[in-house]
Amino acid sequence: MIHPTAQIDPTAVIGDNVSIGAFTVVGADVHIGDGTVIGPHVVIQGPTRIGRENRISQFASLGGDPQDKKFAGEHTELVIGDRNQIREYVTINRGTGDGGGKTEIGNDNWILAYVHIAHDCKIGNNTVFSNYSALAGHVEIGDWVVMAGFSGAHQFCKIGAHAFIGMGCLLGSDVPPFVTMANEQRGRPRGINSEGLKRRGFDTARISAIKRAYRTLYMAGLTLADAREQLSVQANDSDDVRAMLEFLDRSERSLAR
Repeated sequence: MIHPTAQIDPTAVIGDNVSIGAFTVVGADVHIGDGTVIGPHVVIQGPTRIGRENRISQFASLGGDPQDKKFAGEHTELVIGDRNQIREYVTINRGTGDGGGKTEIGNDNWILAYVHIAHDCKIGNNTVFSNYSALAGHVEIGDWVVMAGFSGAHQFCKIGAHAFIGMGCLLGSDVPPFVTMANEQRGRPRGINSEGLKRRGFDTARISAIKRAYRTLYMAGLTLADAREQLSVQANDSDDVRAMLEFLDRSERSLAR
């Protein structure tokens, strides 16, 4: 299942039932899990760990050196989980020595054509990166986040679970869980991702609690400190609001408001 024109480094570890297409290059210290399918003309550099049953399309470039001027060849890695779809011309770089040393991609993500994920990013599970979306270094993406086409995030931004980042939206601030961002004034909150939550089985009570928290944070005219105080009360009755509050506690950048 490995095409004769593929170049596989002798130190690479290839699992069972792995398919590797024509002219693909698998470098040193690359591990590829069982059942993964890799198309033609893919380049995978190590150290890189790829899990089970991933689908990697032609011309993707994974595990390349980080695009960071401070990088001096230190040992860093890329770790990719299971069942991810990685489409044409995707680029995902390894980490940096002073940024934790690791870029991490979770499970069941859809990473579509021309997406770029830079060094030291942490991606959760079940996310969607639409065509031409991009992350700078050290960005954290929660589970079920959707990045629409041509959207992007500045380095060190955090995007909470179930957030929706609209087409062309460029983020320079942290985005709490469940929030929808629109392409206005470098990214503006425009409500919660209610349609996405319904598709994932959130009931009316849960969505209502999230909407109330959004109004507290964005529409009540409160300072961030006062909004957090009210959210701490609402969190007593809602795990989802508690997740929003915990995100605010972890936020190190300004908050998108």
